[in-house]
Amino acid sequence: MGVEGSAAVVADEEKAPSGGESLSTRSRFRYNSPLVQVTLIGLVCFCCPGMFNALSGMGGGGQVDPTAANNANTALYTTFAIFGILGGGIYNVLGPHLTLAAGCSTYVLYAGSFLYYNHHKHQAFAIAAGALLGVGAGLLWAGEGAIMTAYPPPNRKGTYISLFWSIFNMGGVIGGLIPFILNYHRTEAASVNDATYIGFMIFMAAGTVLSFAILPPNKVVRDDGTRCTNVKYSSVSTEAAEILKLFLNWKMLLIVPASWASNFFYSYQFNNVNGLLFNLRTRGLNNVFYWGAQMVGSIGIGYVLDFSFKSRRMRGFVGIGVVALLGTAIWGGGLANQIPYTHDKLPRKLDFKEPAFAGPFVLYFSYGLLDAMFQSMVYWIIGALADDSQTLSRYSGFYKGVQSAGAAVAWQVDTHKVPLLSQLIVNWSLTTISYPLLILLVILAVKDENKSIEENPKEANVTASNKDIST
Repeated sequence: MGVEGSAAVVADEEKAPSGGESLSTRSRFRYNSPLVQVTLIGLVCFCCPGMFNALSGMGGGGQVDPTAANNANTALYTTFAIFGILGGGIYNVLGPHLTLAAGCSTYVLYAGSFLYYNHHKHQAFAIAAGALLGVGAGLLWAGEGAIMTAYPPPNRKGTYISLFWSIFNMGGVIGGLIPFILNYHRTEAASVNDATYIGFMIFMAAGTVLSFAILPPNKVVRDDGTRCTNVKYSSVSTEAAEILKLFLNWKMLLIVPASWASNFFYSYQFNNVNGLLFNLRTRGLNNVFYWGAQMVGSIGIGYVLDFSFKSRRMRGFVGIGVVALLGTAIWGGGLANQIPYTHDKLPRKLDFKEPAFAGPFVLYFSYGLLDAMFQSMVYWIIGALADDSQTLSRYSGFYKGVQSAGAAVAWQVDTHKVPLLSQLIVNWSLTTISYPLLILLVILAVKDENKSIEENPKEANVTASNKDIST
């Protein structure tokens, strides 16, 4: 834990409840427990970005011509890149309720813009809605990152990240079923029907309401009686200065390649694998398994990162190694799949009832598995760099901002019809470059839990003090 983490814990001591105030820790299922709060933010993301992922995974936003969706996503990720970085500071100023609710509401508008496009074929509304969604997504994901990485106990962050990722991606699973069921008999249809977009909007609206159930960090208490953090909300000037410092922070610079790569491959996988190889109803079915694979991948890598070895640093090394080996195998399979077709030589679209469906389906499933493992690994490393939500909200915001800048470029790469084989090679290369840099970050910045206490005895005393408060 760094100096910033120490400051947050000291704040806990200063703000400790007095008199008869009690921090009940009798059940991990109590409302103010990290487990319940991480579950709630998972449900919020189930409804909003989970459904957005299902919509995007259809290829072209469910339209036959992906141009409108590509341009909307470029606008989305351009503003997301800005507000992803600013989002951590905004979260620290406004707190969870305003930040999360404002972010979630923009998802409803985005889905509605494609309902409009289904009838009028005008891109302007979709592009404007995409730009607004980028602002909202920056706010939502900065808050989510702070909650997911700061609320859990330090030695169980991988488990809680897996829990969040599983709930969140269940949204993609359910969201994949919506177009599959509603368009099942439309085997020759080019675009999804209106009911598909309306279904997405209903879930997204529910997520906006649910965001008000999230507690601020100073009200969340771990099972051992310690608070997650208990500091006053920051000021605009403080956050502006802290955000600028991120661009000179060597820890964040080492994460940049992984951040850039982590959403760069979506346009290729959604439009040029799922969108080009399968018919409409099969694309919906594929998304059920793509996002289901994410649940499996996050649980698997979460176990490795929390339980494989006693040493936290060793768990980090093993986790990166597992993802690197699996990633090499999956992208190698993707290369074999990609060679037979190009933009000028498109394959016949497959239906899930055909035998030839199996091979490309397994590849698409594997892409989902790798995505979850890769991003869960990066979130675990970010969570190991600090313990307080203010610092981690900035780190998470920086990660999402760089990630979104990469995605904005990727969607335009696809719009300009860059050769499919070139897109695959770039995606493979970006993820591969990130692995040695993440290993270096673990070597230099991630400490074993016992060493953190030995090097910061004040934190150990504060923890003990907080335990006394809870008893």
